[in-house]
Amino acid sequence: MSHTVTADTLRVDDATLHYELRGSGPLVVLVGAPMDARAFEPMADLLAADHTVLTTDPRGILRSAVDDRDRDSTPELRADDLRRLVEHVGTGPAAVFGSSGGAVSALALAQHHPSAAHTVIAHEPPLDQLLDDREELRVKTEDIVATHLAGDVLGAWKKFLAVANIHLPDEVVEHMAAAQQDPQAAADAWYQNARMLLPTTQWVPDLDVLRTTSTRVLVGLGEESTGQLCDRTSRALAAALGVEPTMFPGGHVAFAEDPAPFVERLRPLL
Repeated sequence: MSHTVTADTLRVDDATLHYELRGSGPLVVLVGAPMDARAFEPMADLLAADHTVLTTDPRGILRSAVDDRDRDSTPELRADDLRRLVEHVGTGPAAVFGSSGGAVSALALAQHHPSAAHTVIAHEPPLDQLLDDREELRVKTEDIVATHLAGDVLGAWKKFLAVANIHLPDEVVEHMAAAQQDPQAAADAWYQNARMLLPTTQWVPDLDVLRTTSTRVLVGLGEESTGQLCDRTSRALAAALGVEPTMFPGGHVAFAEDPAPFVERLRPLL
């Protein structure tokens, strides 16, 4: 069932944030990075049956324009954006579900602005700095960025997936690279690589703060993500926080691919 969607923008110090609201009830925020609001639409429609659901394009991506595209998109900046959105909507504190880079944004929100979120579900955050091979991963990530910025989009995708330990058919990867010939997709991919990827994967959470924050912090992990980089980082974070991972059906993007069972698992946690 589709719900009426209200789209608007919020001006912050250095960006104009696009956000969407649907449904009614307790506030839930769904956030990605670099994934924009479109990735969460099927999930948001399901949750809107009994929640007010806020989705947003992260700064610098699609409809959320930044004043300075040469400034890094750090987890702290994106967390402050989320805080401002929750305060603007005025029905918080929220339950915040973040996936991948959005999970890092959500963790930064719990760390720096706990009053904005009563619960954070961090689904597969790519926190490379929690792993023993962090330096090797940093070098490989820098190489991904350099490859993309040199114009080799397909090569960058192949390197990205190799580091993530995600295996896709060659034709799928080629299609993903070809899709970035679209001007907006190309601009978003440039921003992701140039300004978002390293600040996100190299972010070091304050584990002491996250253990003691008033925000309930859960670490989500896909049942089909075994062996992937985000499986390793999620388990490392859960162990560091002294919690068990919260298992979700599917893999890294199951919330978009098969949202119904995913939402069934998520709803009791909100």
